[in-house]
Amino acid sequence: MENLHNKTILITGSTRGIGRAMAIRFAKEGANLVITGKSAKPHPKLPGTIHTVAEEVTAIGGKALPLKLDVRCEENIAEVVEQTVKTFGGLDILINNASAIFLADTLHTPLKRFDLMMNVNARATFACSQACLPYLKKSDNPHILNLAPPLNMQAKWFKDHLAYTYSKYGMSMCTLGMSEEFKSEGIAVNSLWPKTTIATAAIAAHFSEEMLRASRHPEIVADAAYEILCQDAKTTTGNFFIDEEVLEKSGVNDFSRYNQQLGIPPQLDLFLE
Repeated sequence: MENLHNKTILITGSTRGIGRAMAIRFAKEGANLVITGKSAKPHPKLPGTIHTVAEEVTAIGGKALPLKLDVRCEENIAEVVEQTVKTFGGLDILINNASAIFLADTLHTPLKRFDLMMNVNARATFACSQACLPYLKKSDNPHILNLAPPLNMQAKWFKDHLAYTYSKYGMSMCTLGMSEEFKSEGIAVNSLWPKTTIATAAIAAHFSEEMLRASRHPEIVADAAYEILCQDAKTTTGNFFIDEEVLEKSGVNDFSRYNQQLGIPPQLDLFLE
């Protein structure tokens, strides 16, 4: 097992939710965290900015570089990667966590929403990976981790929210293709997806209060990500990991501490059965 001490990790969308939880988890191991978000200003309805998360990271022993990043902008991506390498001397891990969601059927999905999901999910995963790969090649244990579901080409996964599934599966296909493309260079490319719904702002905004209470805390995904990123990149690639399964293999057998509300069984994620 490797460790993340002094590893430089760029996490897209890390001002709240899963991205923030990962940044804090890795900071405990002494990692260098690049904290990114579309804006440096507080959201009127949502907690957290790149600066507040950077402060949390620093307070627990990590090093933080807060940078504004619109993952839809090629030039902005290049600037962030350049600043990362300039500040920390290299790049070891990219986590494609930023995501857009709009759950609607075909007739009720405005093209503006379709374009947003395709750009933030599928296109940004490709673009950020493309920009980081030249530097990842220089790392001694390089990883790309995509927060994307396992590929399952059955119509039932598409019929209720085609556009969203299309965009998230675009991220998954980046895992499938890049893992094979860069295997010979020792770069690991994997996907990680939660077994249950996770108590994030997206769940709060798009689902019922009952589902939010039946969700798990983002820390379960962060803990699973840590286990993956400590593996040898040369032998751990092309996987579609599920958080609970990863942690079970690492010896965790009680997941109740991750529950949003004790006594309520967690809700299975919409991409799993």
